[in-house]
Amino acid sequence: MHDRTHAAAAIAHAASTESDGETQSSAARSPKWAKYHAKMAGEFPSPFRGDDDPLARQINTFVEKLDMLRPEKGGPAFLGKNPALTYAYPDVKNITVPQAMGDLDQVLDDVVKLFEGAPNWGNPLTMCNVIPQSNTAAVVASMLSQVFSANILEGEYAWNVHRAELETAGMVANMFGWTPVNSGAIYTYGGGGCWTYGLKYGLTRVLKDSRNKGVRTDAKVICSQQAHYVQQNATDWLGLGMDNIVHVRTDVATNQMDLGHLEELLTDFAARGIPVATVVCTMGTTDASAFDPIALVREVMDRHPNPAGFGKAVLYADAVVGWSWVYFKDYDFDANPLEFSDRILPVLRRNGEAMRALEHADCVGIDFHKVGWAPYVSSCFLYRDATEFESIHRRGADAYLQARTPYNPMYYTLEVSRTASGSLAGWATLKYFGKEGMQAILGGILETKYYLYDLIRSHPDMVCVNPDDTGLITLFRVYPKDIDAQVQFGRELSDPALRSDLIKHNHLTEAVGNKLFEWFRSGKQIDGKYTPYMSFSTGFRATTYNRDGTDDEAVVYALKSFPMNVFITPETMQWALHCVAAARDEVLER
Repeated sequence: MHDRTHAAAAIAHAASTESDGETQSSAARSPKWAKYHAKMAGEFPSPFRGDDDPLARQINTFVEKLDMLRPEKGGPAFLGKNPALTYAYPDVKNITVPQAMGDLDQVLDDVVKLFEGAPNWGNPLTMCNVIPQSNTAAVVASMLSQVFSANILEGEYAWNVHRAELETAGMVANMFGWTPVNSGAIYTYGGGGCWTYGLKYGLTRVLKDSRNKGVRTDAKVICSQQAHYVQQNATDWLGLGMDNIVHVRTDVATNQMDLGHLEELLTDFAARGIPVATVVCTMGTTDASAFDPIALVREVMDRHPNPAGFGKAVLYADAVVGWSWVYFKDYDFDANPLEFSDRILPVLRRNGEAMRALEHADCVGIDFHKVGWAPYVSSCFLYRDATEFESIHRRGADAYLQARTPYNPMYYTLEVSRTASGSLAGWATLKYFGKEGMQAILGGILETKYYLYDLIRSHPDMVCVNPDDTGLITLFRVYPKDIDAQVQFGRELSDPALRSDLIKHNHLTEAVGNKLFEWFRSGKQIDGKYTPYMSFSTGFRATTYNRDGTDDEAVVYALKSFPMNVFITPETMQWALHCVAAARDEVLER
Protein backbone atom coordinates (compact mmCIF):
# COMPACT_ATOMS: atom_id res chain seq x y z
CA MET A 1 0.00 0.00 0.00
CA HIS A 2 2.88 2.33 0.86
CA ASP A 3 4.44 1.88 -2.63
CA ARG A 4 1.17 2.66 -4.37
CA THR A 5 0.63 5.74 -2.21
CA HIS A 6 4.19 6.93 -2.89
CA ALA A 7 3.75 6.45 -6.63
CA ALA A 8 0.44 8.29 -6.67
CA ALA A 9 1.93 11.16 -4.70
CA ALA A 10 4.93 11.38 -7.04
CA ILE A 11 2.72 11.50 -10.11
CA ALA A 12 0.41 14.09 -8.56
CA HIS A 13 3.37 16.24 -7.54
CA ALA A 14 4.96 15.99 -10.96
CA ALA A 15 1.68 17.01 -12.55
CA SER A 16 1.37 20.04 -10.30
CA THR A 17 4.99 20.94 -11.05
CA GLU A 18 4.20 20.84 -14.77
CA SER A 19 1.13 23.03 -14.38
CA ASP A 20 2.30 25.45 -11.66
CA GLY A 21 5.85 25.94 -12.85
CA GLU A 22 7.27 24.77 -9.51
CA THR A 23 11.08 24.88 -9.45
CA GLN A 24 13.23 21.78 -9.19
CA SER A 25 14.58 23.01 -5.88
CA SER A 26 11.30 22.14 -4.26
CA ALA A 27 11.68 20.19 -1.04
CA ALA A 28 9.22 17.63 -2.27
CA ARG A 29 10.94 17.16 -5.65
CA SER A 30 9.35 14.33 -7.65
CA PRO A 31 11.43 11.54 -9.23
CA LYS A 32 12.41 11.85 -12.87
CA TRP A 33 10.17 9.00 -13.99
CA ALA A 34 7.14 10.79 -12.56
CA LYS A 35 7.98 13.96 -14.49
CA TYR A 36 8.13 11.91 -17.68
CA HIS A 37 4.86 10.27 -16.73
CA ALA A 38 3.15 13.61 -16.23
CA LYS A 39 4.43 14.96 -19.55
CA MET A 40 3.41 11.83 -21.44
CA ALA A 41 -0.09 11.98 -19.98
CA GLY A 42 -0.60 15.17 -21.93
CA GLU A 43 0.41 13.46 -25.17
CA PHE A 44 -2.31 10.79 -25.07
CA PRO A 45 -5.89 11.45 -26.18
CA SER A 46 -7.61 12.33 -22.92
CA PRO A 47 -10.66 10.29 -21.95
CA PHE A 48 -12.00 13.44 -20.27
CA ARG A 49 -12.33 16.01 -23.02
CA GLY A 50 -12.27 19.58 -21.78
CA ASP A 51 -12.51 22.88 -23.58
CA ASP A 52 -8.88 22.52 -24.61
CA ASP A 53 -8.60 19.07 -26.14
CA PRO A 54 -4.94 18.19 -26.85
CA LEU A 55 -5.84 15.70 -29.59
CA ALA A 56 -8.05 18.14 -31.49
CA ARG A 57 -5.43 20.85 -31.11
CA GLN A 58 -2.66 18.58 -32.35
CA ILE A 59 -4.71 17.33 -35.31
CA ASN A 60 -5.33 20.92 -36.38
CA THR A 61 -1.62 21.63 -36.10
CA PHE A 62 -0.80 18.48 -38.02
CA VAL A 63 -3.20 19.36 -40.84
CA GLU A 64 -1.39 22.68 -41.15
CA LYS A 65 1.87 20.75 -41.45
CA LEU A 66 0.33 18.52 -44.13
CA ASP A 67 -0.56 21.58 -46.14
CA MET A 68 3.15 22.17 -46.56
CA LEU A 69 3.22 19.00 -48.68
CA ARG A 70 0.57 20.23 -51.10
CA PRO A 71 2.09 21.30 -54.41
CA GLU A 72 0.88 24.42 -56.14
CA LYS A 73 -1.90 24.10 -58.71
CA GLY A 74 -0.46 22.43 -61.77
CA GLY A 75 2.40 21.12 -59.64
CA PRO A 76 4.18 17.75 -59.85
CA ALA A 77 2.49 14.45 -59.05
CA PHE A 78 4.45 14.02 -55.83
CA LEU A 79 4.01 15.59 -52.39
CA GLY A 80 6.16 18.50 -51.26
CA LYS A 81 9.08 19.97 -53.14
CA ASN A 82 11.85 17.37 -52.90
CA PRO A 83 11.31 14.22 -55.04
CA ALA A 84 14.59 12.59 -53.97
CA LEU A 85 14.88 9.35 -52.00
CA THR A 86 16.44 10.55 -48.75
CA TYR A 87 17.82 7.30 -47.39
CA ALA A 88 20.50 4.83 -48.41
CA TYR A 89 19.80 1.12 -48.09
CA PRO A 90 20.79 -0.75 -45.95
CA ASP A 91 22.70 2.02 -44.13
CA VAL A 92 19.41 3.61 -43.10
CA LYS A 93 19.01 0.86 -40.48
CA ASN A 94 22.16 1.94 -38.62
CA ILE A 95 20.24 3.94 -36.01
CA THR A 96 19.43 3.69 -32.30
CA VAL A 97 16.48 4.66 -30.13
CA PRO A 98 17.09 8.08 -28.50
CA GLN A 99 17.79 8.04 -24.78
CA ALA A 100 15.62 10.97 -23.77
CA MET A 101 11.98 11.57 -24.54
CA GLY A 102 11.49 13.55 -27.73
CA ASP A 103 9.45 16.63 -28.54
CA LEU A 104 6.06 15.81 -30.04
CA ASP A 105 6.08 18.68 -32.53
CA GLN A 106 9.50 17.67 -33.75
CA VAL A 107 8.46 14.03 -34.14
CA LEU A 108 5.42 15.07 -36.16
CA ASP A 109 7.59 17.33 -38.29
CA ASP A 110 9.73 14.28 -38.99
CA VAL A 111 6.61 12.29 -39.90
CA VAL A 112 5.65 14.91 -42.46
CA LYS A 113 9.16 14.79 -43.93
CA LEU A 114 8.71 11.05 -44.56
CA PHE A 115 5.99 11.92 -47.08
CA GLU A 116 8.14 14.39 -48.98
CA GLY A 117 8.30 13.06 -52.55
CA ALA A 118 5.63 10.38 -52.02
CA PRO A 119 3.10 9.95 -54.85
CA ASN A 120 0.16 12.33 -54.63
CA TRP A 121 -2.82 10.10 -55.43
CA GLY A 122 -5.15 13.08 -55.80
CA ASN A 123 -3.05 14.85 -58.43
CA PRO A 124 -4.65 14.78 -61.92
CA LEU A 125 -1.27 13.75 -63.35
CA THR A 126 -1.28 10.53 -61.31
CA MET A 127 -2.58 7.59 -63.35
CA CYS A 128 -0.10 4.81 -62.63
CA ASN A 129 -2.17 2.07 -61.00
CA VAL A 130 -5.29 1.13 -59.07
CA ILE A 131 -4.41 3.36 -56.09
CA PRO A 132 -6.95 6.12 -55.48
CA GLN A 133 -7.17 9.05 -53.13
CA SER A 134 -9.24 8.20 -50.05
CA ASN A 135 -12.65 9.74 -49.48
CA THR A 136 -13.19 11.95 -46.43
CA ALA A 137 -15.84 9.79 -44.75
CA ALA A 138 -13.56 6.74 -44.84
CA VAL A 139 -10.51 8.68 -43.63
CA VAL A 140 -12.32 10.14 -40.62
CA ALA A 141 -14.06 6.87 -39.74
CA SER A 142 -10.77 4.99 -39.98
CA MET A 143 -9.03 7.55 -37.79
CA LEU A 144 -11.59 7.09 -35.04
CA SER A 145 -10.49 3.48 -34.74
CA GLN A 146 -6.95 4.68 -34.04
CA VAL A 147 -8.15 7.00 -31.28
CA PHE A 148 -10.26 4.45 -29.43
CA SER A 149 -8.39 1.23 -30.37
CA ALA A 150 -11.42 -0.82 -31.27
CA ASN A 151 -10.29 -4.44 -31.61
CA ILE A 152 -12.76 -6.42 -33.68
CA LEU A 153 -11.44 -9.84 -32.68
CA GLU A 154 -14.49 -10.22 -30.43
CA GLY A 155 -17.47 -8.35 -29.07
CA GLU A 156 -16.21 -7.18 -25.70
CA TYR A 157 -13.47 -5.01 -27.24
CA ALA A 158 -15.49 -3.91 -30.26
CA TRP A 159 -19.05 -3.65 -28.95
CA ASN A 160 -21.18 -1.69 -31.44
CA VAL A 161 -18.20 -1.09 -33.72
CA HIS A 162 -18.81 -4.66 -34.92
CA ARG A 163 -21.83 -3.35 -36.78
CA ALA A 164 -19.47 -1.98 -39.42
CA GLU A 165 -18.30 -5.48 -40.36
CA LEU A 166 -21.71 -7.09 -39.96
CA GLU A 167 -23.56 -4.43 -41.94
CA THR A 168 -20.90 -4.58 -44.66
CA ALA A 169 -21.74 -8.27 -45.01
CA GLY A 170 -25.42 -7.44 -45.34
CA MET A 171 -25.12 -4.50 -47.73
CA VAL A 172 -22.68 -6.21 -50.09
CA ALA A 173 -24.47 -9.57 -49.92
CA ASN A 174 -27.64 -7.81 -51.02
CA MET A 175 -25.81 -6.43 -54.04
CA PHE A 176 -24.40 -9.89 -54.83
CA GLY A 177 -27.85 -11.49 -54.67
CA TRP A 178 -27.06 -13.54 -51.55
CA THR A 179 -29.32 -13.85 -48.51
CA PRO A 180 -27.80 -11.16 -46.26
CA VAL A 181 -28.53 -12.71 -42.85
CA ASN A 182 -26.89 -15.96 -43.99
CA SER A 183 -23.69 -14.28 -45.20
CA GLY A 184 -20.52 -13.17 -43.43
CA ALA A 185 -17.59 -10.82 -43.85
CA ILE A 186 -14.05 -10.58 -42.53
CA TYR A 187 -11.98 -7.45 -43.03
CA THR A 188 -8.45 -8.63 -43.56
CA TYR A 189 -4.91 -7.53 -44.41
CA GLY A 190 -5.31 -7.08 -48.17
CA GLY A 191 -6.33 -8.79 -51.38
CA GLY A 192 -3.73 -11.42 -50.52
CA GLY A 193 -5.60 -12.08 -47.30
CA CYS A 194 -8.83 -12.58 -49.23
CA TRP A 195 -7.09 -15.03 -51.60
CA THR A 196 -5.67 -16.88 -48.59
CA TYR A 197 -9.06 -17.13 -46.92
CA GLY A 198 -10.57 -18.44 -50.16
CA LEU A 199 -7.92 -21.13 -50.45
CA LYS A 200 -8.15 -22.06 -46.76
CA TYR A 201 -11.92 -22.41 -47.11
CA GLY A 202 -11.35 -24.91 -49.91
CA LEU A 203 -8.67 -26.86 -48.05
CA THR A 204 -10.83 -27.12 -44.93
CA ARG A 205 -13.94 -28.18 -46.82
CA VAL A 206 -12.21 -30.61 -49.22
CA LEU A 207 -9.50 -32.10 -46.95
CA LYS A 208 -11.57 -32.71 -43.85
CA ASP A 209 -8.67 -33.77 -41.59
CA SER A 210 -6.31 -31.02 -42.70
CA ARG A 211 -6.95 -28.73 -39.73
CA ASN A 212 -5.63 -31.32 -37.31
CA LYS A 213 -3.26 -33.40 -39.40
CA GLY A 214 -2.07 -30.74 -41.82
CA VAL A 215 -2.20 -30.71 -45.61
CA ARG A 216 -1.16 -34.25 -46.56
CA THR A 217 -2.81 -34.41 -49.97
CA ASP A 218 -1.77 -32.53 -53.10
CA ALA A 219 -5.09 -30.79 -53.60
CA LYS A 220 -5.07 -28.41 -56.53
CA VAL A 221 -5.94 -24.74 -56.74
CA ILE A 222 -7.10 -23.78 -60.22
CA CYS A 223 -6.95 -20.24 -61.60
CA SER A 224 -6.44 -18.60 -64.96
CA GLN A 225 -3.17 -17.52 -66.53
CA GLN A 226 -4.21 -13.95 -65.72
CA ALA A 227 -4.76 -14.56 -62.00
CA HIS A 228 -2.93 -12.30 -59.56
CA TYR A 229 0.55 -13.35 -58.45
CA VAL A 230 -0.70 -13.56 -54.85
CA GLN A 231 -1.62 -17.13 -55.80
CA GLN A 232 2.01 -17.95 -54.99
CA ASN A 233 1.87 -16.26 -51.59
CA ALA A 234 -1.29 -18.09 -50.56
CA THR A 235 -0.22 -21.57 -51.64
CA ASP A 236 3.25 -21.07 -50.17
CA TRP A 237 2.24 -19.75 -46.74
CA LEU A 238 -0.61 -22.25 -46.33
CA GLY A 239 1.75 -25.15 -46.95
CA LEU A 240 -0.04 -26.46 -50.02
CA GLY A 241 2.91 -25.54 -52.21
CA MET A 242 3.18 -23.47 -55.35
CA ASP A 243 3.53 -26.60 -57.48
CA ASN A 244 -0.15 -27.31 -56.83
CA ILE A 245 -1.27 -24.21 -58.71
CA VAL A 246 -2.85 -25.19 -62.02
CA HIS A 247 -3.40 -22.54 -64.69
CA VAL A 248 -6.28 -22.52 -67.11
CA ARG A 249 -5.50 -21.08 -70.53
CA THR A 250 -7.06 -17.74 -71.31
CA ASP A 251 -8.57 -16.40 -74.49
CA VAL A 252 -6.08 -14.11 -76.24
CA ALA A 253 -8.75 -11.53 -77.07
CA THR A 254 -10.68 -11.36 -73.77
CA ASN A 255 -8.17 -12.75 -71.23
CA GLN A 256 -11.04 -14.88 -69.91
CA MET A 257 -10.67 -18.41 -68.61
CA ASP A 258 -10.98 -21.06 -71.34
CA LEU A 259 -13.90 -23.22 -70.20
CA GLY A 260 -12.93 -26.11 -72.45
CA HIS A 261 -9.51 -26.28 -70.87
CA LEU A 262 -11.02 -26.06 -67.38
CA GLU A 263 -13.27 -29.01 -68.18
CA GLU A 264 -10.27 -31.00 -69.44
CA LEU A 265 -8.42 -30.35 -66.19
CA LEU A 266 -11.32 -31.27 -63.92
CA THR A 267 -12.04 -34.42 -65.92
CA ASP A 268 -8.42 -35.49 -65.68
CA PHE A 269 -8.15 -34.81 -61.93
CA ALA A 270 -11.35 -36.72 -61.20
CA ALA A 271 -10.14 -39.70 -63.23
CA ARG A 272 -6.87 -39.76 -61.29
CA GLY A 273 -8.50 -39.30 -57.88
CA ILE A 274 -6.93 -35.86 -57.34
CA PRO A 275 -9.06 -33.34 -55.43
CA VAL A 276 -9.43 -29.64 -56.24
CA ALA A 277 -9.56 -27.38 -53.19
CA THR A 278 -10.47 -24.04 -54.76
CA VAL A 279 -11.26 -22.73 -58.21
CA VAL A 280 -10.52 -19.00 -58.49
CA CYS A 281 -12.32 -16.76 -60.96
CA THR A 282 -10.63 -13.40 -61.42
CA MET A 283 -13.36 -10.78 -61.65
CA GLY A 284 -11.34 -7.86 -62.94
CA THR A 285 -7.64 -8.37 -63.65
CA THR A 286 -5.29 -5.56 -62.66
CA ASP A 287 -4.17 -4.67 -66.18
CA ALA A 288 -6.86 -5.88 -68.59
CA SER A 289 -9.87 -5.75 -66.25
CA ALA A 290 -10.93 -9.16 -67.55
CA PHE A 291 -13.83 -11.05 -65.96
CA ASP A 292 -13.86 -14.84 -65.90
CA PRO A 293 -17.29 -16.35 -66.80
CA ILE A 294 -18.03 -17.41 -63.23
CA ALA A 295 -21.59 -18.65 -63.83
CA LEU A 296 -20.33 -21.05 -66.51
CA VAL A 297 -17.38 -22.04 -64.32
CA ARG A 298 -19.87 -23.07 -61.64
CA GLU A 299 -21.68 -25.27 -64.16
CA VAL A 300 -18.42 -26.97 -65.18
CA MET A 301 -17.50 -27.55 -61.53
CA ASP A 302 -20.91 -29.07 -60.79
CA ARG A 303 -20.48 -31.49 -63.71
CA HIS A 304 -17.09 -32.62 -62.41
CA PRO A 305 -17.17 -32.92 -58.61
CA ASN A 306 -14.23 -34.06 -56.54
CA PRO A 307 -13.57 -37.80 -56.22
CA ALA A 308 -15.36 -39.72 -53.49
CA GLY A 309 -13.98 -39.08 -50.01
CA PHE A 310 -13.29 -35.39 -50.58
CA GLY A 311 -15.51 -32.39 -49.97
CA LYS A 312 -16.89 -30.01 -52.58
CA ALA A 313 -14.43 -27.57 -54.11
CA VAL A 314 -14.87 -23.90 -53.21
CA LEU A 315 -15.49 -21.30 -55.92
CA TYR A 316 -13.72 -18.08 -54.95
CA ALA A 317 -14.21 -14.83 -56.87
CA ASP A 318 -11.15 -12.58 -56.73
CA ALA A 319 -13.05 -9.34 -57.32
CA VAL A 320 -10.73 -6.99 -55.45
CA VAL A 321 -10.34 -4.84 -58.59
CA GLY A 322 -13.67 -5.30 -60.36
CA TRP A 323 -16.12 -5.61 -57.47
CA SER A 324 -17.62 -2.12 -57.62
CA TRP A 325 -19.13 -2.71 -61.07
CA VAL A 326 -21.80 -4.60 -59.10
CA TYR A 327 -23.32 -1.16 -58.48
CA PHE A 328 -24.52 -1.27 -62.08
CA LYS A 329 -26.16 -4.68 -61.78
CA ASP A 330 -29.59 -3.11 -61.28
CA TYR A 331 -29.05 0.29 -62.90
CA ASP A 332 -31.98 1.47 -65.02
CA PHE A 333 -30.22 1.73 -68.38
CA ASP A 334 -33.38 2.73 -70.21
CA ALA A 335 -34.13 5.71 -67.97
CA ASN A 336 -30.40 6.41 -67.42
CA PRO A 337 -31.03 8.61 -64.34
CA LEU A 338 -27.38 9.75 -64.12
CA GLU A 339 -27.34 10.71 -67.81
CA PHE A 340 -24.24 8.82 -68.89
CA SER A 341 -23.28 9.12 -72.55
CA ASP A 342 -24.49 6.61 -75.11
CA ARG A 343 -20.83 5.69 -75.58
CA ILE A 344 -20.40 4.16 -72.13
CA LEU A 345 -23.90 2.84 -71.38
CA PRO A 346 -23.24 -0.53 -73.10
CA VAL A 347 -19.96 -0.82 -71.20
CA LEU A 348 -21.63 -0.14 -67.86
CA ARG A 349 -24.35 -2.67 -68.70
CA ARG A 350 -21.77 -5.30 -69.63
CA ASN A 351 -19.81 -4.76 -66.42
CA GLY A 352 -22.95 -4.92 -64.32
CA GLU A 353 -24.01 -8.15 -65.99
CA ALA A 354 -20.57 -9.67 -65.34
CA MET A 355 -20.88 -8.84 -61.64
CA ARG A 356 -24.39 -10.27 -61.50
CA ALA A 357 -22.77 -13.68 -61.75
CA LEU A 358 -21.06 -13.19 -58.35
CA GLU A 359 -24.14 -14.81 -56.83
CA HIS A 360 -22.68 -18.16 -57.93
CA ALA A 361 -19.50 -17.77 -55.84
CA ASP A 362 -19.03 -19.36 -52.44
CA CYS A 363 -16.88 -16.42 -51.39
CA VAL A 364 -15.69 -13.12 -52.81
CA GLY A 365 -12.76 -10.81 -52.10
CA ILE A 366 -13.18 -7.06 -52.48
CA ASP A 367 -10.88 -4.10 -51.82
CA PHE A 368 -12.35 -0.80 -50.72
CA HIS A 369 -8.86 0.71 -51.01
CA LYS A 370 -8.83 -0.03 -54.73
CA VAL A 371 -11.98 0.84 -56.66
CA GLY A 372 -13.70 1.99 -53.47
CA TRP A 373 -11.67 5.13 -52.72
CA ALA A 374 -10.97 4.20 -49.08
CA PRO A 375 -7.65 4.19 -47.18
CA TYR A 376 -5.38 1.18 -46.79
CA VAL A 377 -6.03 -1.50 -45.63
CA SER A 378 -9.73 -2.12 -46.21
CA SER A 379 -9.97 -5.52 -47.87
CA CYS A 380 -13.03 -7.62 -47.16
CA PHE A 381 -13.53 -11.37 -47.59
CA LEU A 382 -17.22 -12.23 -47.95
CA TYR A 383 -18.77 -15.69 -47.76
CA ARG A 384 -22.25 -16.77 -48.72
CA ASP A 385 -22.82 -19.45 -46.04
CA ALA A 386 -21.74 -18.07 -42.67
CA THR A 387 -22.92 -21.13 -40.79
CA GLU A 388 -20.67 -23.44 -42.80
CA PHE A 389 -17.62 -21.21 -43.02
CA GLU A 390 -17.60 -20.21 -39.37
CA SER A 391 -18.33 -23.71 -38.03
CA ILE A 392 -15.73 -25.63 -40.06
CA HIS A 393 -13.02 -23.14 -39.07
CA ARG A 394 -14.03 -22.75 -35.43
CA ARG A 395 -11.40 -23.14 -32.71
CA GLY A 396 -11.77 -23.50 -28.94
CA ALA A 397 -12.16 -20.70 -26.39
CA ASP A 398 -9.28 -18.81 -24.75
CA ALA A 399 -8.96 -18.40 -20.99
CA TYR A 400 -8.71 -14.62 -21.03
CA LEU A 401 -11.35 -13.84 -23.66
CA GLN A 402 -15.05 -14.11 -22.94
CA ALA A 403 -17.97 -14.14 -25.37
CA ARG A 404 -19.98 -11.13 -24.22
CA THR A 405 -21.87 -10.60 -27.49
CA PRO A 406 -23.36 -12.86 -30.18
CA TYR A 407 -20.59 -12.01 -32.68
CA ASN A 408 -17.06 -13.20 -31.85
CA PRO A 409 -14.98 -13.84 -35.00
CA MET A 410 -11.85 -14.60 -32.94
CA TYR A 411 -12.91 -18.25 -33.06
CA TYR A 412 -12.41 -18.67 -36.82
CA THR A 413 -10.34 -15.81 -38.28
CA LEU A 414 -6.71 -16.09 -39.40
CA GLU A 415 -5.87 -12.88 -37.52
CA VAL A 416 -6.64 -12.59 -33.82
CA SER A 417 -6.20 -8.90 -33.05
CA ARG A 418 -7.82 -6.96 -35.88
CA THR A 419 -8.08 -3.20 -36.12
CA ALA A 420 -11.47 -1.74 -36.94
CA SER A 421 -9.79 0.76 -39.26
CA GLY A 422 -10.59 -1.16 -42.46
CA SER A 423 -14.13 -2.11 -41.50
CA LEU A 424 -15.00 1.46 -40.55
CA ALA A 425 -13.46 2.79 -43.78
CA GLY A 426 -15.36 0.32 -45.98
CA TRP A 427 -18.62 0.68 -44.09
CA ALA A 428 -18.45 4.50 -44.14
CA THR A 429 -17.78 4.40 -47.90
CA LEU A 430 -20.83 2.22 -48.51
CA LYS A 431 -23.02 4.49 -46.40
CA TYR A 432 -21.64 7.77 -47.72
CA PHE A 433 -21.43 7.11 -51.46
CA GLY A 434 -24.62 5.10 -51.75
CA LYS A 435 -25.34 3.54 -55.11
CA GLU A 436 -25.58 6.72 -57.12
CA GLY A 437 -22.40 8.25 -55.69
CA MET A 438 -20.35 5.21 -56.62
CA GLN A 439 -22.03 4.95 -60.01
CA ALA A 440 -21.25 8.60 -60.72
CA ILE A 441 -17.54 8.22 -59.88
CA LEU A 442 -17.14 5.02 -61.89
CA GLY A 443 -19.07 6.33 -64.87
CA GLY A 444 -17.27 9.67 -64.81
CA ILE A 445 -13.85 8.06 -64.91
CA LEU A 446 -15.02 5.73 -67.68
CA GLU A 447 -16.10 8.75 -69.74
CA THR A 448 -12.58 10.14 -69.41
CA LYS A 449 -11.03 6.78 -70.27
CA TYR A 450 -12.89 6.63 -73.58
CA TYR A 451 -11.90 10.19 -74.34
CA LEU A 452 -8.30 8.99 -74.06
CA TYR A 453 -9.08 6.00 -76.27
CA ASP A 454 -10.34 8.35 -78.99
CA LEU A 455 -7.24 10.51 -78.60
CA ILE A 456 -4.99 7.48 -79.11
CA ARG A 457 -6.86 6.59 -82.30
CA SER A 458 -6.06 10.05 -83.64
CA HIS A 459 -2.31 9.34 -83.27
CA PRO A 460 -1.09 7.02 -86.08
CA ASP A 461 2.02 6.12 -84.03
CA MET A 462 -0.03 4.90 -81.05
CA VAL A 463 -2.41 1.99 -80.57
CA CYS A 464 -4.72 0.94 -77.76
CA VAL A 465 -4.04 -2.73 -77.08
CA ASN A 466 -7.08 -3.42 -74.89
CA PRO A 467 -9.91 -1.71 -76.83
CA ASP A 468 -12.43 -4.39 -75.88
CA ASP A 469 -11.72 -4.28 -72.14
CA THR A 470 -14.38 -2.53 -70.11
CA GLY A 471 -12.51 -1.43 -67.01
CA LEU A 472 -11.06 1.95 -66.10
CA ILE A 473 -7.62 1.23 -67.50
CA THR A 474 -6.22 2.04 -70.94
CA LEU A 475 -3.22 0.06 -72.18
CA PHE A 476 -1.43 1.36 -75.25
CA ARG A 477 1.81 1.26 -77.20
CA VAL A 478 3.76 4.02 -78.91
CA TYR A 479 5.86 3.28 -82.01
CA PRO A 480 8.41 5.29 -84.02
CA LYS A 481 6.76 8.07 -86.01
CA ASP A 482 7.09 6.34 -89.39
CA ILE A 483 5.21 3.18 -88.31
CA ASP A 484 1.46 2.63 -88.56
CA ALA A 485 0.92 1.43 -85.00
CA GLN A 486 -2.45 -0.22 -85.63
CA VAL A 487 -1.19 -2.37 -88.51
CA GLN A 488 2.17 -3.14 -86.92
CA PHE A 489 0.70 -4.24 -83.59
CA GLY A 490 -1.88 -6.44 -85.29
CA ARG A 491 0.88 -8.31 -87.10
CA GLU A 492 3.09 -8.55 -84.00
CA LEU A 493 0.18 -10.04 -82.07
CA SER A 494 -0.72 -12.73 -84.61
CA ASP A 495 2.32 -13.46 -86.81
CA PRO A 496 5.24 -15.40 -85.30
CA ALA A 497 7.45 -14.04 -88.07
CA LEU A 498 7.22 -10.65 -86.36
CA ARG A 499 8.24 -11.93 -82.94
CA SER A 500 11.50 -9.99 -83.11
CA ASP A 501 9.59 -6.78 -83.93
CA LEU A 502 7.28 -7.40 -81.00
CA ILE A 503 10.24 -7.77 -78.65
CA LYS A 504 11.98 -4.68 -80.07
CA HIS A 505 8.89 -2.57 -79.53
CA ASN A 506 8.36 -4.11 -76.10
CA HIS A 507 11.78 -2.73 -75.21
CA LEU A 508 10.76 0.65 -76.60
CA THR A 509 7.59 0.58 -74.48
CA GLU A 510 9.58 -0.23 -71.37
CA ALA A 511 12.13 2.50 -72.11
CA VAL A 512 9.36 5.08 -72.58
CA GLY A 513 7.72 3.98 -69.33
CA ASN A 514 11.02 4.28 -67.49
CA LYS A 515 11.69 7.68 -69.06
CA LEU A 516 8.31 8.96 -67.88
CA PHE A 517 9.03 7.68 -64.38
CA GLU A 518 12.43 9.38 -64.45
CA TRP A 519 10.78 12.66 -65.46
CA PHE A 520 8.11 12.30 -62.78
CA ARG A 521 10.70 11.59 -60.11
CA SER A 522 12.97 14.47 -61.12
CA GLY A 523 10.13 16.98 -61.36
CA LYS A 524 10.88 17.59 -65.03
CA GLN A 525 8.79 20.13 -66.90
CA ILE A 526 8.00 20.19 -70.62
CA ASP A 527 6.83 23.50 -72.02
CA GLY A 528 6.55 24.76 -68.45
CA LYS A 529 4.28 21.92 -67.25
CA TYR A 530 5.01 18.85 -65.15
CA THR A 531 4.88 15.35 -66.65
CA PRO A 532 2.43 12.61 -65.62
CA TYR A 533 3.04 9.71 -63.28
CA MET A 534 2.27 6.64 -65.40
CA SER A 535 3.32 3.00 -65.36
CA PHE A 536 3.56 0.08 -67.76
CA SER A 537 2.82 -3.63 -67.96
CA THR A 538 5.45 -6.17 -68.95
CA GLY A 539 3.06 -8.73 -70.35
CA PHE A 540 -0.64 -8.14 -69.78
CA ARG A 541 -1.43 -10.73 -72.49
CA ALA A 542 0.28 -13.32 -74.66
CA THR A 543 0.39 -13.34 -78.45
CA THR A 544 -1.87 -15.67 -80.42
CA TYR A 545 1.13 -17.90 -81.15
CA ASN A 546 1.98 -18.18 -77.44
CA ARG A 547 -1.30 -19.34 -75.97
CA ASP A 548 0.35 -21.73 -73.55
CA GLY A 549 2.54 -18.94 -72.20
CA THR A 550 5.76 -20.93 -72.57
CA ASP A 551 7.53 -18.15 -74.47
CA ASP A 552 8.30 -15.47 -71.88
CA GLU A 553 9.13 -12.91 -74.55
CA ALA A 554 6.13 -13.38 -76.84
CA VAL A 555 3.95 -11.20 -74.63
CA VAL A 556 2.62 -7.67 -75.01
CA TYR A 557 4.15 -4.77 -73.11
CA ALA A 558 1.97 -1.68 -72.78
CA LEU A 559 1.96 1.76 -71.25
CA LYS A 560 -0.72 2.16 -68.63
CA SER A 561 -3.18 4.95 -67.93
CA PHE A 562 -5.15 4.08 -64.81
CA PRO A 563 -7.15 7.24 -64.00
CA MET A 564 -8.29 6.60 -60.44
CA ASN A 565 -9.07 10.09 -59.16
CA VAL A 566 -11.94 12.43 -59.80
CA PHE A 567 -9.69 15.36 -60.71
CA ILE A 568 -8.50 14.00 -64.06
CA THR A 569 -9.83 15.96 -67.04
CA PRO A 570 -9.71 15.57 -70.84
CA GLU A 571 -6.93 18.17 -70.84
CA THR A 572 -4.93 15.90 -68.54
CA MET A 573 -5.25 13.09 -71.06
CA GLN A 574 -4.16 15.31 -73.94
CA TRP A 575 -1.09 16.33 -71.96
CA ALA A 576 -0.27 12.72 -71.05
CA LEU A 577 -0.08 11.68 -74.71
CA HIS A 578 2.04 14.71 -75.52
CA CYS A 579 4.52 13.62 -72.83
CA VAL A 580 4.48 10.01 -74.06
CA ALA A 581 5.46 11.18 -77.53
CA ALA A 582 8.19 13.39 -76.08
CA ALA A 583 9.56 10.48 -74.04
CA ARG A 584 9.52 8.26 -77.15
CA ASP A 585 11.47 10.86 -79.11
CA GLU A 586 14.10 11.23 -76.40
CA VAL A 587 14.51 7.45 -76.05
CA LEU A 588 14.98 7.00 -79.82
CA GLU A 589 17.49 9.85 -80.03
CA ARG A 590 19.94 8.01 -77.77
